[in-house]
Amino acid sequence: MAAVSLSVSTVKPLGDRVFVKVSASEEKTAGGILLPDTAKEKPQVGEIVQVGPGKRNDDGTRQALEVSIGDKVLYSKYAGTDIKLGTDEYVLLSEKDILAVVS
Repeated sequence: MAAVSLSVSTVKPLGDRVFVKVSASEEKTAGGILLPDTAKEKPQVGEIVQVGPGKRNDDGTRQALEVSIGDKVLYSKYAGTDIKLGTDEYVLLSEKDILAVVS
């Protein structure tokens, strides 16, 4: 079986799913205390790098997504599937798990 090489450009989400690049987590607290890897919280902010074609309605038409590539979003803490490509971390999640667009 041939090995598949994955990159951001080769991953195309299906339906109403989006592919989000996770922002770096905080290295230290507001008081200046450095956090070890085990104490860091999972980030909830990321930038959309790929979007799916949209959800199918009952009549067969596609409903466009409210977010687009390049949007910075806030998503649910335990939503989606974590994916690591190279050194970068990504999350594949459904549009319903996106809470807000951050400007």
